[in-house]
Amino acid sequence: MTAICIYFQAHQPNRLKPYTFFELGSDHFYEDDVLNAEVLNKVSEKCYLPANAMMLDLIKRHGKKFKFALSLSGVFLEQLENHRPDVLESFKKLAKTGCVEFLSETYYHSLSYVFSKGEFDRQVEMHRKKIKEHFGQEPTIFRNTELIYYNEMAQHLEGLGFKGVLAEGVEWHLNGRTPNQLYKAPNADKIKVLLKNFKLSDDMAFRFSDHNWPEHPLSVEKYSSWISDSEGEVVNLFMDYETLGEHQWADSGIFDFWNKLPEAAFEKGLSFKTPSEIVDELKVKDTYDVHEPTSWADTERDLSAWNGNTMQIEALDKIYGLEKAIHQSSNKDLIHVWSKLQTSDHFYYMSTKFKDDGAVHSYFSPYDSPYNGYIYFMNALSDLEICLDVEGIEVY
Repeated sequence: MTAICIYFQAHQPNRLKPYTFFELGSDHFYEDDVLNAEVLNKVSEKCYLPANAMMLDLIKRHGKKFKFALSLSGVFLEQLENHRPDVLESFKKLAKTGCVEFLSETYYHSLSYVFSKGEFDRQVEMHRKKIKEHFGQEPTIFRNTELIYYNEMAQHLEGLGFKGVLAEGVEWHLNGRTPNQLYKAPNADKIKVLLKNFKLSDDMAFRFSDHNWPEHPLSVEKYSSWISDSEGEVVNLFMDYETLGEHQWADSGIFDFWNKLPEAAFEKGLSFKTPSEIVDELKVKDTYDVHEPTSWADTERDLSAWNGNTMQIEALDKIYGLEKAIHQSSNKDLIHVWSKLQTSDHFYYMSTKFKDDGAVHSYFSPYDSPYNGYIYFMNALSDLEICLDVEGIEVY
């Protein structure tokens, strides 16, 4: 029996306001709190509340037969605490069903593993505590920011006690093999790797409402048949939770599709499993050997969505160059502000890619151009340095 393993990512960044040079030293709040609240409220009404209500209903209808996983960033949970406690409560109701697994990730949705293992470990522990606080679970499966993954990280995560990690099933690393089975890294014996089936995931996340797509409109019967006919033991469907109602609007039929999907899957003999169940029940079939970081972003499936131009590289060097001074300050507020500036979205907005990838970057960016995103970010970092100077901390 082929298993379906569903994971949804929910995340909202703290977008920066147009922070200019003339505000340095006088205004130490860099975020556009009004915009952040507006976006959160909009997506809550279009996605989070109706999606959570639908998932709760599916669990009530199908019991333990319908299961899935959620990965909620720490900064997203903070926004819910501050602006939408009703949405946070709806996620807690899902947790109480016992049919939803909450995954581990970096608290600030950061690129920290690539730049600072110590900072990465700090954020992972922060996130673990937040998930325990709100949902009563201690995550055993890790999902890195934007599914960034490579061999070295698998070994590190194994050392932190994780039994599974999610990754993109990159074609040129699979070399003709199926993503629909469990893998392991060549340098880690215990931790198992679950690979995203990008074709079937992206059919839902990107192509579902595309009238030019030959398979449009997609029916649950057809989709279930594709999964049933797939080679392997498990089909991992990984996507943003915002796919439901935000990226794919309600009038596209996305909610109706998901309402009917479990029954159609059961008729095909398919089952639903959480990532931890897949790790516990299936055996590793092969080695997934990845020497350089991969991700689920853009056609390159690497880190170029965040470090593909000189602006992004400079911004990343600058933010992580402040790490020692920031922690020396022991100022919790400054540390939190610095940490939020690590969120990967800030660097994503600075991308100067074009064509299809560039269009996706522009869709998510709150700025008129990537250059404005860079300017506001660097101005904020300059002011943060001023704050450190006031604290008497030397910036290296």
